[in-house]
Amino acid sequence: MAATATLTMSRLLSSPKPFSTSLLPPKSLSSTLSFTSFPFKLHHKPLRSASTRSASTATTVSATISVGDKLPDATLSYFDSADELQTTTVSDLTKNKKAILFAVPGAFTPTCSQKHLPGFVEKSAELKSKGVDTIACVSVNDAFVMKAWKQQLGINDEVMLLSDGNGDFTRAIGCELDLSDKPVGLGVRSRRYALLAEDGVVKVLNLEEGGAFTFSGAEDMLKAL
Repeated sequence: MAATATLTMSRLLSSPKPFSTSLLPPKSLSSTLSFTSFPFKLHHKPLRSASTRSASTATTVSATISVGDKLPDATLSYFDSADELQTTTVSDLTKNKKAILFAVPGAFTPTCSQKHLPGFVEKSAELKSKGVDTIACVSVNDAFVMKAWKQQLGINDEVMLLSDGNGDFTRAIGCELDLSDKPVGLGVRSRRYALLAEDGVVKVLNLEEGGAFTFSGAEDMLKAL
């Protein structure tokens, strides 16, 4: 009897019969194998497009700085006309002066190179005729990148290109823009903005949502003067 049982078990293990779907009713296969019949839950995380992400973060981002505030001091760097590396401070740029500081998410990026910075270069004389002493572009890029960008665009002394390489000034005014999820490797940069400061006090602040370019251009600052 034991030998018969052993032989029968051996045959079952060595020659399993394939599962036949013919035993199931015609419409029961799909329902039997549906995801809802398994004893676990699927956690589906929908993919978010860039536009969806922008719309969702637009309501949560905010800046520390606002109109009426004194600009925090910070050290910025640049190369002068003699190709010497120099540093300046926000205080030096704005003390007893009317200054326009505008920020871009990144040197060499399309909107910054084709529209934002060239607009201020083009309108620099007009802005200065209205009493503006300093026009400076700030970016979270190193001074060497800012120098190369300036040379590529053929800019002279119309606009200063200032490096906030470590993002100290950008963080101090609460304008960080985290682009770490972008495939081009931008990391944490600055939101796009343009501000007018008189003796270091913010009089006009046009702060964009992320890197959008809608009302932070030279024409917008001319209207505000």
